[in-house]
Amino acid sequence: MSATKIKGDVAVKRKTVAKRLRAKLKVVREELLRRRHLPLKEVGPWLKSVIQGYFNYHAVPGNAPALETFRRESTRSWLFALRRRSQRSRMTWERFWMLVHRWIPRVRILHPYPSFRFFALHPR
Repeated sequence: MSATKIKGDVAVKRKTVAKRLRAKLKVVREELLRRRHLPLKEVGPWLKSVIQGYFNYHAVPGNAPALETFRRESTRSWLFALRRRSQRSRMTWERFWMLVHRWIPRVRILHPYPSFRFFALHPR
């Protein structure tokens, strides 16, 4: 178990379980394939809420690599679904990045270490 030193205290790094991450990515990918023919103005906000909800729960210190993986793979799944829409026009990365910058939130750690929350409520 790896630990990080924080002001004399030891904090255990908390990481998302890989099995749980893969399961959620599978659900997101299947839903994106179902929604691929809907307008982008409907799919973009839906995907944003899914990714933001995942971040709200899992954005603890030390878990940024798992969050980045979830964001990247969800984005790739959306591109895959959009490229399966039609044989006429192909969604390029250049066009797709505009959608990503508009709808997909960036990775941020939203929760402090537990010791900081505890001492904020119960100062010594």
